[in-house]
Amino acid sequence: MGQRVSFSDQVRRAAHELAFDVVGIARCGPGIRLDDDVARWRAFVDAGMAGEMGWLGDHGGVRARLDGEGMLAGARSVVCLARRYHAVTEPSSLSPAPASALASPPAPAPPSPAPDTLHAIARYARGRDYHKFLRKRLLRVATFLRSLGTEEEPVHARVFCDDDPVFERAWAARAGLGFVGKNGMLIVPGVGSMVLLGEVVTTLELEPGTPMTERCGTCTRCLDACPTQAFVRPFVLDPRRCISYLTIEHKSAIDPALREPMGGHLFGCDDCQTVCPFNAGTQARAPLTDTDGDPFAPLERWTRLGLEDLLAVDEAEWNVLREGTPLARAGRVGLARNAAIVLGNRGDVKAAPALRRTARDHDDAIVREAAAWALERLGG
Repeated sequence: MGQRVSFSDQVRRAAHELAFDVVGIARCGPGIRLDDDVARWRAFVDAGMAGEMGWLGDHGGVRARLDGEGMLAGARSVVCLARRYHAVTEPSSLSPAPASALASPPAPAPPSPAPDTLHAIARYARGRDYHKFLRKRLLRVATFLRSLGTEEEPVHARVFCDDDPVFERAWAARAGLGFVGKNGMLIVPGVGSMVLLGEVVTTLELEPGTPMTERCGTCTRCLDACPTQAFVRPFVLDPRRCISYLTIEHKSAIDPALREPMGGHLFGCDDCQTVCPFNAGTQARAPLTDTDGDPFAPLERWTRLGLEDLLAVDEAEWNVLREGTPLARAGRVGLARNAAIVLGNRGDVKAAPALRRTARDHDDAIVREAAAWALERLGG
């Protein structure tokens, strides 16, 4: 037991040195299952809430990753890591959440002047694509774990970084990293919910953490703040109404009934997080930096491109624009569609000429229709 604790402490120390804010360990292996989480997932899929995210309904493929053996043969521990990507310093939405939802936690500081495009993007996506940054450090944790083995008893490790069907929030909660809030986000006390998660599954048996009890109490600020009322009930989100899903994963035309509530969101949404009291306490904390600079600092392209510019981006320009950014996930057409809706919601008639050209000339019917809708919002 003493050796296992020693190894666990070494792993935690190594992870902190690699700029992870929080580290937790969950036990996995024979007899350890996520049955409650599996039941919730199946109910979610069977209710049709996956929308256009067909891979979420792949029962066989997902099922194979639900326990330790499915992730790595002989697995005994899941090292769960969290890296904060931003402190809460300004509202993420150009259409603020209801005042009632902000009544209790301290009000965020007003935004500093910045181009309209930047503040229409969810915080995690304003900088470089986090996958490369996070994976590089997770691989180093895995290398460290392997170094703890011997020739007679080698240690194996495998990295997961939002690229495989793994129930990462369930494992993180079991590891004592944080608790899952009513908005479905993992909340890390003292750090908040604006964190990126990663896992290293290993055959080394480590001392597990202690799960936290859920601490939301009677608070419903996150549910009340959702512009599209996407929460069916506490802890249950219907992605088909969620702005993050609509602006990123949904590739078809967006339901007209949901366009006005989208407000100023171009890519993703932070509203259910910015009103959370657990995030309010992180406002004064600056984002961590690395030797190669802050990986989450806004990219220059979002400080010089306006929403109207996004309407006219062609394939060649898009291939340059999307390089190294999470916004690549939405695609050229999706981003142009979203930009048209945001411009329509803003009601600025100066955007009318660009929208008129888009409604007439864009090469995709979805974008043309969204621009026509926005023009109608501006009075024709």
